[in-house]
Amino acid sequence: MDRPIYNPEQFAHWTQIEVRFRDLDPLNHVNNSVYNTYLEEARIDFIQQIPEFKESMASGKSFILVHLELDYVKPARFNDVLLVGSSVEEFGNSSIKGFQAIYSSSDHELKAVAKTTGVWFDLKSNRPVKLPELQNRDNLRYRPLTDG
Repeated sequence: MDRPIYNPEQFAHWTQIEVRFRDLDPLNHVNNSVYNTYLEEARIDFIQQIPEFKESMASGKSFILVHLELDYVKPARFNDVLLVGSSVEEFGNSSIKGFQAIYSSSDHELKAVAKTTGVWFDLKSNRPVKLPELQNRDNLRYRPLTDG
């Protein structure tokens, strides 16, 4: 999986998260399961900033996470402030493949990277539905750095 160096231009959305004492494991660093919670918080924050998704959510739609691939790179510790970058890698008919990375805000050290797949779901009918039409779809995409 790509391990991007910190660059604020690569991701469409950023979420700041403070590490809490309760997030730690006996080794005094963030428990591996908590990284998924950080990523989830950032994904929710991201989609709520997109008017078409926010409007669709008000009518009973939501993303259902169907796949998560997560690489732990470096431990995060108590009192760290983390920056979670979130973007879309690919749009499907009813699904989105996302890419996220977690960095320390103090030195921009990469802590974890994740790829996800979410399906847009109608909670009333309990079925996948077509994604809303997005006005600025390209602005939501992950923009990897290129050489040259």
